[in-house]
Amino acid sequence: MEPVDRPGNEPAGAPRNDGAAAEGVDDRSAAEVARYSDRLLNEGHERWEGDRCPICFLFVGLPIQKHAKMNVCCMKMVCKGCSLEARQRGLRGCPFCRTPRPSDDASQLAMVQKRVRKGDAEAMKHLGDKYFYGRLGLPKDVPRAIELWTEAAELGSVDAHYNLGFMYYRGEGVEEDKPRGICYWQQAAIKGHVFSRQSLGIAEFKRGNYELAMQHWMISAKMGYEDSLNAIKGMFMRDEATKAHYAEALRGYGDAVEEMKSHQREEATRLGGSFINTCF
Repeated sequence: MEPVDRPGNEPAGAPRNDGAAAEGVDDRSAAEVARYSDRLLNEGHERWEGDRCPICFLFVGLPIQKHAKMNVCCMKMVCKGCSLEARQRGLRGCPFCRTPRPSDDASQLAMVQKRVRKGDAEAMKHLGDKYFYGRLGLPKDVPRAIELWTEAAELGSVDAHYNLGFMYYRGEGVEEDKPRGICYWQQAAIKGHVFSRQSLGIAEFKRGNYELAMQHWMISAKMGYEDSLNAIKGMFMRDEATKAHYAEALRGYGDAVEEMKSHQREEATRLGGSFINTCF
């Protein structure tokens, strides 16, 4: 899923009715709302650790699905550079845990379900994705997907928080509840989830809160998300942001992208489709 325009219980650890705080309608004190808003803008400036490749420990490029592959045997997202290096060394199977790759949808599903039974949050989120899209031989079942995402979110999956935010904000598979959707995104953004931060920016922009939208996008641009950089560029071209704002976002974006580079990743990009066909 992509941020807004392009998935209840309250999220674990959320202050009461945080989504309503985003809408400006809340029975809490103004000071409490202000403190949480300040926290939202001052935390989550570093990407969450789950975005690192577990082999080279570099953050994976964005969007993650373009630059890495999820291995259902261990639920580890390994970057293409490390997958290529493993292949070149003659290693087969999962680059992280060496488990032989599943041969078909049924064996993939069995691996995921095994980890779900062990309480793996990312496996639950992944299985929810498959129900949402009707893949791996599963029927499309949005209520089941939401159920799995909710459980995964309670166990700490920020991607599940993002998906639930998308569903509630858009009213897909559930009754539309924008404050609740925003609440899920807030919880993920504080932990460094890039897409949730981008989505908060879009939501604020749609409400006319351009300064707040730009602050959210500035954070995600500095984490290496090009869509956020382009959003600030668009604001600059419409005189909604200054040249200094765009220059700051551009520098931060460039620094983040540079830190994600490696020789192996550049080689995987150069090889392109031929590498994907042999390694993925």
